Amino acid sequence: MLPTTVNGTARRGPHRSTSLLPTYLRRIIKPKQMDLEYTFWLMLQLCISPKTAYRHTSYHKQTKNQWARDDPAFVVICCVLVATAATAYCVTFSDGLWHSVLTVASAVLVDFLLVGWAIATAGWFLANRFLRKKNVHSHAIEQHVEWMYAFDVHCNSYFPLFILLYVVQFLLSPLLLWRSFVSAVLSNALYAIALAYYHYLNFLGYSALPFLEHTEVFLWPVAGILLALPFAVLSSFNATRFTLSIYFG
Repeated sequence: MLPTTVNGTARRGPHRSTSLLPTYLRRIIKPKQMDLEYTFWLMLQLCISPKTAYRHTSYHKQTKNQWARDDPAFVVICCVLVATAATAYCVTFSDGLWHSVLTVASAVLVDFLLVGWAIATAGWFLANRFLRKKNVHSHAIEQHVEWMYAFDVHCNSYFPLFILLYVVQFLLSPLLLWRSFVSAVLSNALYAIALAYYHYLNFLGYSALPFLEHTEVFLWPVAGILLALPFAVLSSFNATRFTLSIYFG
C-alpha cells in the first residue's frame, strides 16, 4: 500500500504490513471470512494468464488502498494442497508413519513457508533498497514494497510450481524414475520449466508495482536455469530421482 504522510515523513511499508497481521491471522481461524471463490479463480489465472492475475492486484490497491492481500485464503489453501500432495508421496514412497509425518510437516513448514519467508524477505529487501524509483518531486509520497506483498508474490509463484513439481511429477513418477536418458531429460525439463515459471511470476509480481524499476533482475535466475539444463542432461542427472532420494532415500 502507499504509506501515508505523518508529520512530513512517509510511514514505511514494513510498519503498515505489520499492522495487517492481526486481521490476517484472525481470519485464518474464521474460514467464513475467506474469499475461497476468488482464491481458486486467482490460482487458475496464475497458471493460464498470470498478467490477468496481477492486473487484479492493481484493482485491489484501488479498493483496499494496499497492495498485499488481507485474506489468508491463498496461504491456507496452498498449505492444505501441499500437505495432501506430500501425504500422497509418503503413501507411495515412505516406509514409516513417523517419517511420513515429518515429511509432510517439512513440505508445508519448511519448503513452502520457511523458504518462502526467506525468498520474500530477500525480494522485499532488494526491491526497497535498490529498485525504487527516485522521487523527482519533493512533495511526492515515498512508496515502499510491503513485506506481506512480497510474501503474496512468493505464494502466487509457488502455486504453478506446486502443480508441476508435486502433482505432475507424482503422476509421471513411474516414467521419471526410470534409469534412462529419456527419463532424465523429461525430469530435468520439468524442473527447469517449474523453476523458470516461478521466477517469471516473481518478476510479474514486482513489475506490477509502478514505483519500482529494473525489475528484470528477478528474471536473472531463469538464465542460470537455462544454462544449467544442458549440463544436467549431458551428465544424466535426474532431478526427480535426486529430489525423492533426499526425502525417501
